[in-house]
Amino acid sequence: MNLKNKNIVLIGFMGVGKGTIARALIKKTKRFGLDTDDLIESMENRKIKAIFDTDGEAYFRKLEKKTAKWLEKNVKNAIISTGGGFFKVDNLDDIGTIVYLRSSFDGILKRLHQHENADLKLAKRPLLTDEAKARALFKDRSVLYEEKADIIIDVEDRTIEAIVKEIIAVLKLKTEKE
Repeated sequence: MNLKNKNIVLIGFMGVGKGTIARALIKKTKRFGLDTDDLIESMENRKIKAIFDTDGEAYFRKLEKKTAKWLEKNVKNAIISTGGGFFKVDNLDDIGTIVYLRSSFDGILKRLHQHENADLKLAKRPLLTDEAKARALFKDRSVLYEEKADIIIDVEDRTIEAIVKEIIAVLKLKTEKE
């Protein structure tokens, strides 16, 4: 598969494991890694939750668009993990090859609750505070993620190693021996 900009862009619902899988992929492929939420927090010098609380979701989405433009122009050969709504940016296809990490909503909740820092993981996701709303958002976004994706990887009840191995195989990525 020909990788656009040689970048791999991980998309999926909040809490699906994009950052965790990105870090494991980075380790295996020795590529550079970026997280869009981290970039936004650095740019704003505050946490995502504070941005949502103070300026709202619309402002945050503008920051995502700004970040997406920067990534497209400046980043090559990287693994980019994204926030749950980042897939909506207009130029996503121009940033890199889009890998959708798919899981059920209950699978995501289970993953978050099993994490050693479960409270922290849940607290930093402002859109997960209302489970009914989050479930509806998940339902709406699932179809859209699939439409945006170049590749879909099922992650539910799978180890990080198995997921990373599949992504490397499907994208024919070069790995460096440890």
